[in-house]
Amino acid sequence: MSNKRKVSTARFLNAKITSTISITLVLVLLGLTLLILFMGNGLSNYMKENMSFNVMLTADVTDTQISAIRKNLDAQPFVKSSRFISKQEAKEQLIKELGDDPEELLGYNPALDCIEIFLHSAYANNDSITVINKIIRQDNNVTDLLFQQEAIDLINNNLSRVMTVLLILSVILLFISFTLIRNTIRLSVYSKRFLIHTMKLVGATGSFIRKPFVINNIITGIIAGLIADGIIMALIAYFNKEYVGIDPIVSTMDLAIIFVAVVLLGVIITTVATVFAVNRYVKMRTDQLYYI
Repeated sequence: MSNKRKVSTARFLNAKITSTISITLVLVLLGLTLLILFMGNGLSNYMKENMSFNVMLTADVTDTQISAIRKNLDAQPFVKSSRFISKQEAKEQLIKELGDDPEELLGYNPALDCIEIFLHSAYANNDSITVINKIIRQDNNVTDLLFQQEAIDLINNNLSRVMTVLLILSVILLFISFTLIRNTIRLSVYSKRFLIHTMKLVGATGSFIRKPFVINNIITGIIAGLIADGIIMALIAYFNKEYVGIDPIVSTMDLAIIFVAVVLLGVIITTVATVFAVNRYVKMRTDQLYYI
C-alpha cells in the first residue's frame, strides 16, 4: 500500500471515529434527558401509589363484615392494595404520635377499625377521589374516607410543572442535538463535495448520490446509539451502587424503551442530517464549490 493511500485511509478512519464519538456524546445527552423524563413520571406514580387512604369503619362492625368490605375494595379497579388496621394497632399508632395512651385519659379506646388502601396512580387525582369517596361510602359500615388532600394537591401540581419544564427542555435539547449532529455530518460530507459533483456530471440522480452517504451514516448512528446505551447503562449501574437504586421509579420496560429510543434517534437524526448535507452539494453550482 502506497504512503498516499495509507494517509488517505488514516484520515478516513480518524474522521469516522471523530464523527462517531461526537454523535455518541450527543445521544448520551438525549438518553439521559429521556431517563430524567421517565424518572419524573415514575417518581410521580411512585408517590401517588404509596399515599394511603383510610377507610374508617363503624364501631360495631364484625370480622365477617370487615372481610367482606376488604374483599369488595380489593375488587375495585382503583385499589392497588389494602391492609386491615385494628383498633389496637390504631391505638398504638396514636400513642407513638401523642406520647400518651388516649384510653387512660378517656376511659375507652377512641380508635376505630379501618382498612388502609393504596390507589393506582391513575386514580390519585381530585376528580377520581371524589368518585371513589362516593363509591366507598355506599357501604353502611363505612363512616369516612380519610386522606391528605394537601399532599395530593402538592404532588399533582408540582410534579405536573416539573414534567412541563422537562418536556420543554427535551425539545430544546433535541433541536440542539440535531444541529450538532448535522454539523458533524456536514463536515464529513464537505470533504467529498467534488466527488458528489463528479457523480452529478456523469448523470447520477440525487437519490443515487445520497444512498451511500445515508447508509454509511445510518451505520454510524446505530454504532453511536449502542455505545451511548452502554455509557448510560454504566452511569445507571454506578448511580445504583453509590447512591440509591432507581428500580422503584424506573421499570425495566422504561429502560428498554430508552435504549431503543437512543438507537432510533441516532438513525433518524443522522439520516435526516445526511440528506440535508448531501442535498446542499447536489444543488450547488460548480463555481460555488471553491468558495465554501
